[in-house]
Amino acid sequence: MNDVTTAGTPLDCNDPRLAEALQYVIGNSGKQLRARLVMASYRMLCAGAEDAGAASAATAIEWLHTYSLVHDDLPAMDNDALRRGKPTVHTVYDEATAILIGDGLQAAAFALISEDNQLSSDKRLKLIALISGAVGFTGMVGGQALDMAAEGQASTFDQLRLIHAQKTGALIRAAVLSGAICADATDHDIERLGQFSSTIGLAFQVADDILDVTQNSTTLGKTAGKDVTVKKSTYVSCLGLEGARKEAEKLLTEALTCLSPYGERAQPLSELAVAMVRREH
Repeated sequence: MNDVTTAGTPLDCNDPRLAEALQYVIGNSGKQLRARLVMASYRMLCAGAEDAGAASAATAIEWLHTYSLVHDDLPAMDNDALRRGKPTVHTVYDEATAILIGDGLQAAAFALISEDNQLSSDKRLKLIALISGAVGFTGMVGGQALDMAAEGQASTFDQLRLIHAQKTGALIRAAVLSGAICADATDHDIERLGQFSSTIGLAFQVADDILDVTQNSTTLGKTAGKDVTVKKSTYVSCLGLEGARKEAEKLLTEALTCLSPYGERAQPLSELAVAMVRREH
């Protein structure tokens, strides 16, 4: 992994097969957008300062995102064979190993935050409360359940927003706010960045739905057209392709407006937001 997500002690594992599978996952790190959001948010509020634990938060969130992908790919969930351009963990090893990898990454993420002495006790508690909520029953896990329940059904636009605010948006929001917490953000900062992150999280998912029908599996690094195959409602199926593109741009504009009070300091975070929505894979 790159220097965004190498904080803390390297992950240890005594079982050789599990250790090999863990290296297989960690060594294929992807775009690390959530980790980059943590650092961009922190640096916008604390330009030039030491990372003050922000790197640990970034690493933890990246591990949690990776765990979610490993589990999402399992046969009982999305049943996918390709992730980040490589065969999925359960296809290379087995289902039990993939489950254990996800379980271990989730535990390691919270251990990393709790053990970082650069973070005050208050910040550790705030980060753990924020991130655990983002990945729990009212966040990522709950959103995945809603998403699976909606397969084969025609979801409304509002239902889609609820699903993806939890499944995708909650961890993106936690990433941005984690950087803010590490930076001793004011209540006004938290409010602005909360709105920014919620909006950019939805825009990111709209862009993902667009890419699913406009790009191939090689470009995406995962199976293209999967939503259509399982008859899943998407922003494209609800709004049409052009309508989805307009929705993504509208949400992006709203998100960037939230950053306008920060002026030039917000440029790296703004550029990252644009890249998330206008990406080609």
